[in-house]
Amino acid sequence: MSQFTAQDLDYMSRAITLAKRGKYTTTPNPNVGCVIVKDGEIVGEGAHLKAGEGHAEVHALKQAGAKAAGATAYVTLEPCSHYGRTPPCAKGLIDAGVSRVVAAMVDPNPQVAGRGLAMLEAAGIATAFGLLEPQARALNTGFLKRMEYGLPFVTCKLAASLDGKTALNNGQSKWITSAEARLDVQRHRAQSCVVLTGADTVMVDNARLNVREESLQDIDYPQSELRQPIRAIIDSQNRLTPDLALFKITSPVIIFRRTIDNSAQWPHFVEQIVVPEINGKLDLKAVLNKLAEKHCNYVWLEAGATLAGVMHEQGLIDEYIVYLAPKIIGAGKGLFNTTPLSAMSQIPELVFGDVCQVGPDLKLIATKEK
Repeated sequence: MSQFTAQDLDYMSRAITLAKRGKYTTTPNPNVGCVIVKDGEIVGEGAHLKAGEGHAEVHALKQAGAKAAGATAYVTLEPCSHYGRTPPCAKGLIDAGVSRVVAAMVDPNPQVAGRGLAMLEAAGIATAFGLLEPQARALNTGFLKRMEYGLPFVTCKLAASLDGKTALNNGQSKWITSAEARLDVQRHRAQSCVVLTGADTVMVDNARLNVREESLQDIDYPQSELRQPIRAIIDSQNRLTPDLALFKITSPVIIFRRTIDNSAQWPHFVEQIVVPEINGKLDLKAVLNKLAEKHCNYVWLEAGATLAGVMHEQGLIDEYIVYLAPKIIGAGKGLFNTTPLSAMSQIPELVFGDVCQVGPDLKLIATKEK
């Protein structure tokens, strides 16, 4: 950090703010912001908003025009060095004549991974990286996990009463939490690549698992740009049928199974994927691997106690978001079905990342202990 000035910090902070503009739309690409500064003045800035369209550097350079010559570019992620759906941003910065590039972090994508900075240095441009790297990593936890581990980032959504019950003993659960909490869930769904659940949840609730556009009217995005996440279902016993509400909405559905079900006429947007078994159950890590292969960065797990419990026990959940309603249910259904533990030392430690109020409910965010 000693190599960076207070001004460097301010400009990178601005770039990080810009990067957040793409959180609903950039997948499978990362969220990236760029600020171009010359003589102490911001002359161009931009954010990557959608895969296949201009990267943050492209927008910032277009705004800066001729003023980019001799300027410093602040980018939240190392400029790309390869031709994909768009030309390499490192080349664009070179052609524009910038004199210095500061990246918050090196891109873990094997197609980049230091090559962008090397390309800039070979062209005589001064480079540096590591400024506000933790904040930059927080922008793209899913993209980074997929690049570094071949798995998506999994968030488990839970909603319960104050005493940890998700439903009455007879199964009634609508609604424990408030309309405000449900709206917040819609926003999380809209930022996710996949909504994952089990066949039980789909069949009991006749769930659609889609993002309801009317609930996102106050978000500063054109509705046409908001995408529906893939709806992925664990259906090991081939119990789903095409007449369910899930299949009345024309958007991608993936069903993970032991065997392909050809007994019914499935809609064209439904894909069946066979995954191996472990101890008679579908291999859930293999499910996540398949989703990563489809360039899915974020999985939003909305499941019953059985699937949530197995995912938890297998260490496949990265983040838990729990909405707690100020209600006491007493006898009722719990959040997880898990194998009983025999010692306190067996309990996985979590860390609270945030606690806030959403309407009348509490929203708790917990992650694995680092």
